Formats: sequence, C-alpha cells, structure tokens
Amino acid sequence: MPDAPNPVVDNVQAHRFELVENGLTAFADYHRHGDRVTVPHVEAPVALQGTGAAGRLMEGMVERIRADHQKIVPICPYAVAWLKRHPEHADVVA
Repeated sequence: MPDAPNPVVDNVQAHRFELVENGLTAFADYHRHGDRVTVPHVEAPVALQGTGAAGRLMEGMVERIRADHQKIVPICPYAVAWLKRHPEHADVVA
C-alpha cells in the first residue's frame, strides 16, 4: 500500500497553507476577511517545481477552504491559472 500523500496544513501563525515534500515546503500565503481567503502568493522551492507539488498544495488548500465554508479570492497568477484549469472547484472561488 503506498504512503498517504502529505497533508496540506494551515499554518495560522504564518498566515499560509503549507505542503512539505522531500523535506521542502511549498506554500500559499493568505489573508482572511470574513468568509473570504485571499491568496496573493503561491510558491514552491525550485527543487519541487515540475513535480506537481504546487498543484497538490492548491488541491489541499481548496479542500480545506471548502470544508470551512469559505471562498477563495485568488490574486497570485499561479492560483488564478490553476483554478481556471480546474473548473470542478468553481464553487469555492469568490
């Protein structure tokens, strides 16, 4: 049985969602305003780029935001593009 994927965690103190893979952290900064979560920046270390880590981060972040009955306001160009490529998450976009 393969290992479960690493979970996306909400680092409330740093105001960012994080995904640790291979000892490296991909993250999405956020600001909460009521039921809105604005995402101005998503970043993956160079060593994780091209591995799908940023996409797994986005998937986990969207699922957490959905579970909290909130909406995402994507500002980061990567977040905007990712959400356009994944219309199944349109219900979470403000």
